[in-house]
Amino acid sequence: MDPAEFDAVYRAEFGRVLATLARLVGDIGLAEDAVQEAFADALRSWPARGLPANPGAWITTAARNRALDRLRRESSRAAKEQDAARLDRNGFPAPDEELDMAPVADDQLRMIFTCCHPALSAESQVALTLRLVCGLRTAEIARAFLQPEHTVAQRLTRAKAKIRQAGIPLRVPPAHLLPERTPAVLSCVYLVFTEGYFATSGASALRDELCDEAIRLGRLLCGLLPDEPEARALLALMLLNDSRRDQRRSPAGELVPLEEQDRSRWNRTAIDSGLRCLVSAAADGHRGPYLAQARIAAAHAIAPSWAETDWGAIVSAYDELALSSRSPVVQVNRAIAVAFRDGFEAGLAALDAIADHPRLADSHVVAATRADLLRRAGRDQEAADYYRQAAASATNEQVRRFLTRRLTEVQP
Repeated sequence: MDPAEFDAVYRAEFGRVLATLARLVGDIGLAEDAVQEAFADALRSWPARGLPANPGAWITTAARNRALDRLRRESSRAAKEQDAARLDRNGFPAPDEELDMAPVADDQLRMIFTCCHPALSAESQVALTLRLVCGLRTAEIARAFLQPEHTVAQRLTRAKAKIRQAGIPLRVPPAHLLPERTPAVLSCVYLVFTEGYFATSGASALRDELCDEAIRLGRLLCGLLPDEPEARALLALMLLNDSRRDQRRSPAGELVPLEEQDRSRWNRTAIDSGLRCLVSAAADGHRGPYLAQARIAAAHAIAPSWAETDWGAIVSAYDELALSSRSPVVQVNRAIAVAFRDGFEAGLAALDAIADHPRLADSHVVAATRADLLRRAGRDQEAADYYRQAAASATNEQVRRFLTRRLTEVQP
């Protein structure tokens, strides 16, 4: 069996199966262990038997059986006996258990709100959700946070231990308490989309299943929180960016930069839906980080061509975003917009102001950005040096190939 094929199943199904099993057994640790064991079973079984027609159902059944075996072994403990009784042979809870699901009717969205319990730190909430709901590996979460892998691993361990030791229930809070968890939930959904739209590692720069899942969750959030403008702003941001997903890669799977994409083939339905969400979110003078980013995405979406992009509006949106975001990546992207508004030397100067940020130390982002601005400024030899540096530190194969291709264009 092709390892890439197995990895694709893992990425697509881990979070879904875990969210369902956690609801059934009421124990995150047990559910996670059971799902991991189910994938280990698959790794032993599938190479000889072939990929099942429905891999997700196979994993769900195997994980349920693993969890049920564990609960039966521990059935001398009253609580475990009750948990085992929840799982009938079809893997569904008793009918009266379903009454506790409201107001969230989706397992993964329910799990997000559970992970975002206020007793956990904000960063732990996001890391835990990315791990348990989306199945991101610890290394991927670390790159999303721009932090060392061991730091994220410790954070995940502490968060799961706190849930267990403090007896944090696996349930959705009452409707009047949902708003206090909303910022963390929005952040989680946004990071899911970001990882899908620009994968930190792997053979592909895009992970379609994560983009689709984030948008699905975003729509559910808008229905759950109809009075939350940032939920609509986040959905607008995702739809507007996702409108060009298919044009971001060539038929060979290679990255295609925004300025080289065929705008006539962008998804107009997604753009129109995104713009409607943006208008709705901006009503009554609302301001917020997702709205600022949605304005940036809208400026690209409505521009007839790269040359006609309103870079002034984009810089203004980044200035607004910088007031609420501590991410150094925001400043890097602002430097790019400044370069196209005021000239490449101005962009390089803006990049210098953020280049030494410690959270960017292990990332290829600054080197790749500097290389691109130097190339556009006609400073090819300097650009080549930074393209080499960026390609050496890039963790995504397609990004590395794109940077290497750019390097060949500027080498003497």
